[in-house]
Amino acid sequence: MIRVGTAAPPAEGWDIHCHTVFSDGTETPRVLLKEARSLRLHGVAIADHDTTSGWQDALAASQEIGLPLLRGTEITAVDGNVSVHMLAFQYDPLNANISEMFASTREARLRRTKRMVELMAQDFPITWDDVLAQVREGKRTTIGRPHIADALVAAGVYETRSDAFADAVSATSKYYIPTPSPTTHDVVAAVKGAGGVTVIAHAGDPRRNRTLLTDRQIESLITEGLDGLEVWHRGNPPEQRERLLAIAGKHDLLVTGGSDWHGKGKPNVLGENLTDDETVQEIINRGVYLSK
Repeated sequence: MIRVGTAAPPAEGWDIHCHTVFSDGTETPRVLLKEARSLRLHGVAIADHDTTSGWQDALAASQEIGLPLLRGTEITAVDGNVSVHMLAFQYDPLNANISEMFASTREARLRRTKRMVELMAQDFPITWDDVLAQVREGKRTTIGRPHIADALVAAGVYETRSDAFADAVSATSKYYIPTPSPTTHDVVAAVKGAGGVTVIAHAGDPRRNRTLLTDRQIESLITEGLDGLEVWHRGNPPEQRERLLAIAGKHDLLVTGGSDWHGKGKPNVLGENLTDDETVQEIINRGVYLSK
C-alpha cells in the first residue's frame, strides 16, 4: 500500500475507477481496455453504477488486449444525510443479497429518472424516449441523470453534459429527486458477504455533498469491514486527501486512486489518478474473484 504521508498519487499503476456504456460512460469496455493499454497502464477496473452487466464484455476485452482487469461496481448509498458512492471489487456477482440490492437500486433509479424527465418536460424539449435514445446497452444499462443530460445536449439545450450537470441536472436544481439507496452499512455487509472488497469513492469531494462523511462515520464503517478509501481522485482537495490519508494510516486501510473516467461523458482523463500494484494485489488477494 502507499505509505501514509505521500503527497501525490503513484506515477504508474492501475486506474481502478472507470465507467462504460453499461452505466453513464460513453465508451465500451473494449475501448476502455484498449485506451488503457495505449497509455501503458498496468491494468484497469470496470466500475459501472449498481451493475455487473459489463463484466463479461470487459473480461473478453482484457483477454483479447492482454491487459489485467479488476471487476468492480460503484454502488450508490447513503449515510445519514450524506450521499455516498462505494467501490466494490472482486466479489461474487451471483450472490443473492448483492444482486437483489442492485436490482432494487436500479428500479428506484429508473422511477426517479422518469419523474425528473416529467418535471423537466414542462420547461425543456425533452421526452422519456429522448432519454432512452441515449442508452447504449438497453436494459443492461443503469439509467440515470447522465442520460438526461445527454438528451438535453442532443436537444440543443446545453453544449455538453457538464453544462447540463451545472444547471438543470444538478443535485441543487428544482428538478432533482434523490435516488432511494441502501445505507453504507448495508453495502459493506453485502459486499463482504459476497466475498468482495469495499472502498469509499471520492469521500472528500465537497462538490458532491455540502456535508462530507465525518471521521466518526468512516470509522464506524471500518469496524464493520470497510477495506479502503479512494484518496487519489480529482474531486478530493489537498486538505481532504491529507485527512483521508491520516484515517487510512490509523486504521491500516487500502489507499486507492482512480480517474472516474466516463469517456466523453466527463473531462476526467483516463489514468490521471492511479492505484499502485501492491494495493491492487491486496484487493485481488482479499476478493473471491481472481484477476485475469
